[in-house]
Amino acid sequence: MRKVGGESQVSVAATRVDDTSSTGSTAFRRRLLDGLAESIAERGYRATTVADVVRGAKTSKRTFYDEFASKEECFVELLAANNDDLIAGITAAVDGDATPEEQIAAAVAAYVGHIESRPAITLSWIREAPALGDLARPLNRVAMQHLTDMLVAISHSPGFARAGLAPISRPLALILLGGLRELTALLVEDGQDVQGIVEPAVTAARAILGLPVSRG
Repeated sequence: MRKVGGESQVSVAATRVDDTSSTGSTAFRRRLLDGLAESIAERGYRATTVADVVRGAKTSKRTFYDEFASKEECFVELLAANNDDLIAGITAAVDGDATPEEQIAAAVAAYVGHIESRPAITLSWIREAPALGDLARPLNRVAMQHLTDMLVAISHSPGFARAGLAPISRPLALILLGGLRELTALLVEDGQDVQGIVEPAVTAARAILGLPVSRG
């Protein structure tokens, strides 16, 4: 199956931490990110302490502070890695030779599947990341930029070209992503089934791309 943008991206932790020069440091960093993710799932971000993180990672506070200046810095890297993983999952799920309708359905299904698989991290992104202020602001900007790049790449696929559809513009991609983020936040914060994202997300994407939309 052909993947949009060529090669599939490597999964989250490996993508984010393999830039580290030391193999040992890379392994510890990955374990610490996993430890934080486990603690967030168990007790939430605010209640999580560095002691919880290192306990889950089976390492020491000294190792933690060799890698991160604070719990907040570790959290920002975890969220960045989570976003990388989201993009990799959607990219892998979309067949660039399929019809635009099939590509949209596959992308939305992969997005919802990702949210379902890690609701605690999604909720912490929505509730906790804004409180980090300047520390998280570059993360949000880069995350939206990478997601926009992904949507533009999908719309440049052979399947879209055969259907005679023009690639989506970056402003329209941002509008689509912004609405999707707000709907996700609403459903996750209210504890609703995130499958409720599927129909409106597919409808919005089809409308923005100029495909027929059911008015049922």
